[in-house]
Amino acid sequence: MSKTGNDSGDGLEIDIDQLIRENAQAVADYEAQELPESQNQDLQDRQALRRVSGLSTELQDVSDAEYRQLRLEKVVLVGVWTEGSAKDAENSIRELAALAETAGSQVMEALIQRRDKPDAATFIGSGKVNEVRQAVVATAADTVICDGELSPAQLRTLEQKVKVKVVDRTALILDIFAQHARSREGKAQVELAQMSYMLPRLRGWGESLSRQAGRAGGIGGRGPGETKIETDRRRINDKMSKLRREIKEMKVSRDTKRSERRKNNIPSVAIAGYTNAGKSSLLNRLTGAGVLVENALFATLDPTVRKTESAEGRIYTLVDTVGFVRHLPHQLIEAFKSTLEEVSESDLIVHVVDGSHPDPQEQLRAVRQVISEIGGGEIMEIVAINKADIAAPEVLMELLRIESNAYAVSARTGYGISTLVKAIESALPKPKVEITAVIPFSRGDLVSAVHETGEIISEEYLPDGTKIHAMVGGALARKIEMLGEKLKQ
Repeated sequence: MSKTGNDSGDGLEIDIDQLIRENAQAVADYEAQELPESQNQDLQDRQALRRVSGLSTELQDVSDAEYRQLRLEKVVLVGVWTEGSAKDAENSIRELAALAETAGSQVMEALIQRRDKPDAATFIGSGKVNEVRQAVVATAADTVICDGELSPAQLRTLEQKVKVKVVDRTALILDIFAQHARSREGKAQVELAQMSYMLPRLRGWGESLSRQAGRAGGIGGRGPGETKIETDRRRINDKMSKLRREIKEMKVSRDTKRSERRKNNIPSVAIAGYTNAGKSSLLNRLTGAGVLVENALFATLDPTVRKTESAEGRIYTLVDTVGFVRHLPHQLIEAFKSTLEEVSESDLIVHVVDGSHPDPQEQLRAVRQVISEIGGGEIMEIVAINKADIAAPEVLMELLRIESNAYAVSARTGYGISTLVKAIESALPKPKVEITAVIPFSRGDLVSAVHETGEIISEEYLPDGTKIHAMVGGALARKIEMLGEKLKQ
């Protein structure tokens, strides 16, 4: 016998056969439903934004200095296996293939090399470089994607050897973010991350590395001995400073909303997890938010906040956040810091993991590493093992055994959702101030606030008003206390 969940030590016991039966019933019920027309339209809109052959997402106005143009029609993948098992290496290259396909490319071939460490000059050994070149010629590929972050020298040398564009994992992820960003803040964050990545890799065409700008540079481009590439670097630095200021200004609005929720003692629950684990689907299932759901990596970049209430009527918020991935580029973590604060400043994290993934435990580890980096390592966590309808039952049982506060769910079919909701509601932070007061009928707003944000112990209607004994937050307790003092005067 194995448990499907554990809340304060007394989880429901269930065997594998029962799990399979319940999942099958949930799938049957789900397939009998139809998707809302609005969600179908959103998906069509997103699919219409797929990359057009020959176009790229390079930054504009960088003069003739070369940026990593991402022409990703046909690609060859290259990975270096330095640690872990062969299965780990295969999972990593499969994830790189999924990233490449999300970016709009066609994967022609994938090569993995076993090495103690990546080659300092070309990332892969000389023999493998020749093999990659042969694969490029044989498949008519126009781009090579490496499963790692390459130095500027490695990129340049490898390009010279394979004679096509070379892109590393970081540039690929940045490109996907650039395609999927929709809000003004999201676009600014992605552009800042792209520029941070591009700056040390900036190189000119031909003699522009040594050519002085001189009079041809115009206003702002004239400087003694300043080369064209130095002008470009300075302009990019200026643009990055401007983007940081804009993001900081947009952050004020987010901080104001967050502080207002805290002031009203409204708990915040962040839905975090690996990319494509089903976070948006779970938010839709829990709140009916209607957030765009797509079977693609990094479909969600802009956080969505939705208000909901517990069975007892207590208000709390659920926040859908950007997905994480192994080796998430540090430029993105820095640029998306204001967005990621929705996780680090939440009261509870619902950590969604894809139960059908080949290595869900690695997903859990990678996400927890990023959460720890952004300061959320001490926040209480509930693990939601999603996609239970298609996951292997033995994998679910193993995860439920390892994770002490985990629940098997399917956001697609609704299986296990009611149990997860109960776990979330029981884990919400409790109001700490006990009050006993008679609130006049004219102040129904305060009574409503107690019901929404506090815990009612007893409630009685008297001629003078509503007598309430409850646990509430500090701010609300002060309001009720000030009202009592005013009534005594």
